[in-house]
Amino acid sequence: MRFLLGRLAFYVVAFVAAATVNFFLPRIMPGDPIQIMFASAGSQLSMENLNALKLTFGFIDAPMWEQYLKYLQSVFTGDLGVSIKYFPLPVTELLARALVWTVGLVGSATLVSFTLGSLLGALAAWRRGSLFDTVVSMLSIFFSSVPAVVISLVALFVFGHSLNWFPGGYSADPLLDPAFSAEYIGSVVYHGTLPMLTLVTVLIGGFAVTMRNNMINLLGEDYIVMARAKGLSESRVLFWYAARNALLPTFSSLAIAIGTVLGGSLVTEVVFNYPGLGNLFYQAILARDYPVIQGQLLIMTGAMLVSNLIVDLSYVLLDPRLKKA
Repeated sequence: MRFLLGRLAFYVVAFVAAATVNFFLPRIMPGDPIQIMFASAGSQLSMENLNALKLTFGFIDAPMWEQYLKYLQSVFTGDLGVSIKYFPLPVTELLARALVWTVGLVGSATLVSFTLGSLLGALAAWRRGSLFDTVVSMLSIFFSSVPAVVISLVALFVFGHSLNWFPGGYSADPLLDPAFSAEYIGSVVYHGTLPMLTLVTVLIGGFAVTMRNNMINLLGEDYIVMARAKGLSESRVLFWYAARNALLPTFSSLAIAIGTVLGGSLVTEVVFNYPGLGNLFYQAILARDYPVIQGQLLIMTGAMLVSNLIVDLSYVLLDPRLKKA
């Protein structure tokens, strides 16, 4: 319990620090959404209307410290304000809609890439020096080095336009009404397959390299030699003795990947016009929509901190040495 409370306190402090950066970051960006509205109105707004706009969107004329305290209050009460670009929709409603699509896309991509990457890395380490190890290692390093925007554009051009295997955008067929039906769900899966495979291609190399390195460091341990000396099968030694222990450090990279993909999905969602958090974040940046930008950054920060907390607790549960400590 003491360990749990200590970790929770640490992550609460980290969240407040991230929220502080989140408050000041959009305010140092060039451009003012209210002035943009004023300019688009052809300078026909009076000062009274301009002040009314500021009050509507929460831009109070107060010292920075007072704005900061009001912002922290809104963060912990869940009131993130009203979107500027999509007025009068609340920010929480917009983020909740987009979060469903991003969680489905990112969650499935992370699960598939973590499973396949860990399996390929374990097999490559078990057969180190072989042709299989060479191919897996080279491809993993290659795909880890290629930017997500390049992979997304190539996948869209080849499989979306040239071969016409997958649709080139949207989360589902625009002609279908959203409903819990086999037709609509099938359309969602069909439209999300190519963006999901793009994210898998970006992530799988990192998991494979991490797992391979962890496995190689463990193959010379005494308990691995003892398991082989007992005459256990190769598959049992591989999965129950080597891979099982090598997975522990891989959980750290999984936590980092969750936060990274939530940010990196911006490129994929923009390229495929997918209605997730990344695409919403991009549109908010173009419109200088401060409330949506701040809400999106809070979600990314919260996802990273929660995933790291889960990893910390998983370490204690999975490693008996840490549990005793």
